[in-house]
Amino acid sequence: MLADGVTVVDLAHPFEVGMPASPTHPPFEFALRHRHGDVAYPGGFTGSHEIMVLGGHVGTHMDAVSHVAVDGKLHGGVPVAEAMHAGRYRSHGIDQVRPLVCRGVLYDVPRSRKVTRLDPGTAVGVADLVAGPEPKPGDVALIRTGWAQLWHDSPSYVGDDSGVPGIDLGAAEWLAGHGVAAVGADTIALEHRPPGPGPAPLPVHRLLLHEHGINLIEVMALETLSETLASAGTAEFLFIGAPLNVVGATGAPIRPLAVVGA
Repeated sequence: MLADGVTVVDLAHPFEVGMPASPTHPPFEFALRHRHGDVAYPGGFTGSHEIMVLGGHVGTHMDAVSHVAVDGKLHGGVPVAEAMHAGRYRSHGIDQVRPLVCRGVLYDVPRSRKVTRLDPGTAVGVADLVAGPEPKPGDVALIRTGWAQLWHDSPSYVGDDSGVPGIDLGAAEWLAGHGVAAVGADTIALEHRPPGPGPAPLPVHRLLLHEHGINLIEVMALETLSETLASAGTAEFLFIGAPLNVVGATGAPIRPLAVVGA
């Protein structure tokens, strides 16, 4: 039972076939492997179960620092060849990310700019962040662009043709300088992406993951949190989240929660 005045907000999108996914990652697939009645047991008892297939960077997920390398080296200068063993990352993997139970802060950029959502390809800069709460070491910083409003329009949400809003390099440096534990956003790549298909340079990934070892949480659902915090007159909350403990993976699904109130 929750204490009076406390609200728990789910920050994850539901997993369903056809949901938006980057074209460079395996999409989510789901099928019933056994249906009720396929196998009969005594006394009328039946069972049903499914098979699921997905990439580690599909749906609401966390990036491990092994997700990116520069010149063949991971965060801290660890050579990729030394970090990997038998097709798994024995260091820098998502299984080495500790569960997060900490202060969360929301940078509600559309609300600050007095728009419904940011335009495609809009860069979120330091000026947008200093207008919000001051982050503290160990915080989780979430950036809302309003892009989750396009969740049920996959081409628009992925945004290859239009571009996608997100933080720029200056904003990422500002957050890293404050010692945050993780940065999250409501888009696939978290960072500002201009229009155009194909691989992007992703400088924010390089800065946060490779240079600072700061995990990223992408494809978050932040619309309800925006309304809840605005009604409460705050931008702070208790963040709770842990990625699936997939040994040696570069990323994994996460179901983060925000606890708002006393």
